[in-house]
This record gives sequence, structure tokens and C-alpha cells, in this order.
Amino acid sequence: MVNAPAFWGQNLSVFGGEVMVNGKKTATLFVVLSFVLVMPWALAEKSAIQVVTSVAPITNIVENIGGRHIVVRGIVPEGVNSHTFEPAPSDVKYLSEADLIIMNGLHLELPTIKLANKVKKQTTTIIQLGDLSIPQQAWKFDFSFPAEDGHPNPHLWPNIALAMRYAELTRDVFIKLDPEHKTQYEKNTVNYLAKLSQLDAAIFQCVQSIPEANRKLVTYHDSYAYFAPRYGMTVVGAIQPSDFAEPTPKEVIRIIKQLRRENIPAVFGSEVFPSKTLSQIAKEAGAKYVDELSDDDLPGDKDAPEHTFLGMMKQNMVVMAKSLGGDPGCVSHIDVTDLVN
Repeated sequence: MVNAPAFWGQNLSVFGGEVMVNGKKTATLFVVLSFVLVMPWALAEKSAIQVVTSVAPITNIVENIGGRHIVVRGIVPEGVNSHTFEPAPSDVKYLSEADLIIMNGLHLELPTIKLANKVKKQTTTIIQLGDLSIPQQAWKFDFSFPAEDGHPNPHLWPNIALAMRYAELTRDVFIKLDPEHKTQYEKNTVNYLAKLSQLDAAIFQCVQSIPEANRKLVTYHDSYAYFAPRYGMTVVGAIQPSDFAEPTPKEVIRIIKQLRRENIPAVFGSEVFPSKTLSQIAKEAGAKYVDELSDDDLPGDKDAPEHTFLGMMKQNMVVMAKSLGGDPGCVSHIDVTDLVN
């Protein structure tokens, strides 16, 4: 319970830009109005479920399911390498105060989970959506995530069927934690799954518009190991080594030969993983270099309507289709806005 300010319910008047309480000058109008306007949000945050998440796509999925009954803090900044991210000292506050911690799992956030287990409240649950979505035998290993290192490829969410599973798991944990608002969580999930289902169908159409010989993905960082099998594409390779360094000269030569052999039309980079050699590799192999794909950096400014997980995947499909000879208008009808502003 938050106590009302001392002047609440008393005789307030404004004179010359200043506030008079029972005839006494107490504060500027700006200060009082700022307090009055901010207080309802403070009350809302006090009663809402405090949730900590990691990468932006998961944060956005959680926001859409929880709606107005949750307050979400995504601690991995957009544009930061989530694989090497270390939580900042300031993140201890959010992890220690959280009612629920929702991570991707599959070894993506090991330092964050380790810290969370040390500082979280005893009643706070840590949910790892990826581990709950697929069995261990379905984990994928590849050039960037070799089996001998034991860390699987964690990028499940570009596969929209798995993103839908993330939404359902989020719904279930919210209902368990806050059964009073079960109906709203269920309604949000139904509506959000409908938007994801439309996107899923559009991605199938996008891939079908690409000539079959061009349905090949070569990326700098392999974020599409779970995406490609669902939609009928093939991941030919990823250029970034497992230690997240630049490929060696020997590896560069091998990659160029592979690209030529596979007749790859485009090589996809990422702003999150800048590479000095990738454009040169593409040039030597006779492929286009495209650096506009994203796996966890949402498009546009934070207040832009397209700054959503749906918006990110829509943009990715426009880029893929355009670069590989398909129809970039294949997702033009998709509404990418959030359920709740």
C-alpha cells in the first residue's frame, strides 16, 4: 500500500505557476503534476509481476503474453553479442527483485543464470524456454556450435513454431504465478498465436517464392539451424568459428571454395557480429554480401511499431527473399505490432 502525499484531498489552488495547499505555497505546479502523473505507474509496477528476461525476442514475446499485468526488464542490450554477454553489477538489482526470470536456455545465458541463482528470491522461479521446448536429442550442433564443446545452437525462436511454444510456456507460468488474471493471459496468448501463425504461413510462402536452387543460407553466425529445416531451406555453413573470432586464412580459403562449389547467391552478415573478412569472402566467391539479417536485434527505434519480434522476422524474410531471387512482398500483409502498446 502506498500512502497518499500530505496534500492529497486538501484544498489545492494554483497561483502564478505555484501550488497553494490550504493557502500555503508548497511546490511548483510542475513538480506536483509530475508526482501525480507518475504515481499510478508506480502503483502499477508495485502490483505487477516483475519479470527479468534476456534477449529482445524473448522479452517481446513475454510482453505480449503478460500484457498490463507484468513489468519486464530485458537485461541483454540489443546489438550486444548474447553469447559472450556478462550481466552488469546493476543487473543484480533486477535479478534479486524479480518474481520470475525467463531465459532462453540451451546454454545461452549461463553467466546470467549462475548469478540469478545466487541473488534471486527463494520463491522466484527460473524458466528456460528452449530446454522446455525441445528434447536434448533435438539439439543442433554446427560449425559455430560444435558438438565437442557441448554447447548447442540456442537460436530456436526464428522457427516460428518454436516461438509459439515459447508463448504457450510463458502463458502457463503466468497463470500459475497469477491465477487471478488467467483469462487475460489466455486471451493474449490466443491473439498472439494468431499473429505468429500468420507470419509462419507467410514465411513458407516466401521460401516457396525463392528458386529451389537458391534456398541456401550461408551466414556469419548460425542463427537459422532450427529455422531452415522447418521452411525448406538448407544451412550450407556459418563463417564464424565457435570462439567467436575471425576465421583463419585456412578457413577462409575453405569457405570460399565451398561457396563456389555450392553456387551460393548471397552471404548474410550481421551488425551484431561485424566481420572484416566476410565481404571479401563473398566477393571472392562471386556472391552478394548482405549484412541486414538479425536474430535478436529488433528493427527501428524502441517506440517504432515495427520494433517487435514479428517485425524482426518480417524484415528478415524481405531481406532473404530479395537476396535469393524470391518475392520480397511475400510478408507485406503481416501486422507486426504488439498486442498492448
